[in-house]
Amino acid sequence: MNFSLRNLALTAGCMLVAGQLMAEPKRPECIAPASPGGGFDLTCKLAQSALVNEKLLSKPMRVTYMPGGVGAVAYNAVVAQRPADAGTLVAWSSGSLLNLAQGKFGRFDESAVRWLAAVGTSYGAIAVKSDSPYKNLDDLVQALKKDPSKVVIGSGGTVGSQDWMQTALIAKAAGINPRDLRYVALEGGGEIATALLGGHIQVGSTDISDSMPHIQSGDMRLLAVFANERLDEPEMKDIPTAKEQGYDIVWPVVRGFYLGPKVSDADYAWWKDAFDKLLVSEEFATLRNQRELFPFSMTGPELDTYVKKQVADYKILAHEFGLIQ
Repeated sequence: MNFSLRNLALTAGCMLVAGQLMAEPKRPECIAPASPGGGFDLTCKLAQSALVNEKLLSKPMRVTYMPGGVGAVAYNAVVAQRPADAGTLVAWSSGSLLNLAQGKFGRFDESAVRWLAAVGTSYGAIAVKSDSPYKNLDDLVQALKKDPSKVVIGSGGTVGSQDWMQTALIAKAAGINPRDLRYVALEGGGEIATALLGGHIQVGSTDISDSMPHIQSGDMRLLAVFANERLDEPEMKDIPTAKEQGYDIVWPVVRGFYLGPKVSDADYAWWKDAFDKLLVSEEFATLRNQRELFPFSMTGPELDTYVKKQVADYKILAHEFGLIQ
């Protein structure tokens, strides 16, 4: 191959891996398995911006929405209907893994997809409106002890979801039966924020990345973030942790992408190579920070091992709360 032909092949985004020609997907798409505005949307739009900015995709990746079951509908659709679609990424979070651990994704388990990349982590948080009478986590706990039915808590997903688990862990630490808490099941962080600001719920069990735009606008406050220590971002440094308020709860929310189970090794390798390059770039770090995410980078077999271990750990936790036998 002469220089001009070699250059043309590289420009077209083609590579040869294990004897197979792999090329940039023709119609790249990221499915956010929830309504617009929450963490899945944020995850897809981070990849959408970064892959084009870094020239890893030559055309923008579209973002589509497939709400239902906090990821279950999208998981089943990709596995059953689009298993070999090499252009389709689906966003996942730690909450997806928790639901998989409880069998909430139906007949498909954590081995049903090709885990591609983890691109960052957030932390769980408890949000209230800025004018809420609850000024700290203990105010909320005392109200729950007095009458849990009077406090309406919005969470992404039903009983057993990661948002439910966050408040269940608080309840357990305070000696309250988590089953006595009053929940409204919502579809992701966008709906939680809308319901909270609209006065339909009093408390939102969410995560910090979903909440920061509303914190910065002055519409919401966070009673606690479930991190080991206070986060060092300037706009987050005044948010107290649950641990410093006497509740030893840490809940990281890892975010990333998977592909369908029958995507070829060559196409999987193309995406893995793209994310490996992305995750070490300074521009990506800036985009990630702008979305209030913290570093967590993992791809390929290493990620697959991590996912399987997390699901196993979540099964133990779910069993402790009587969510599975």
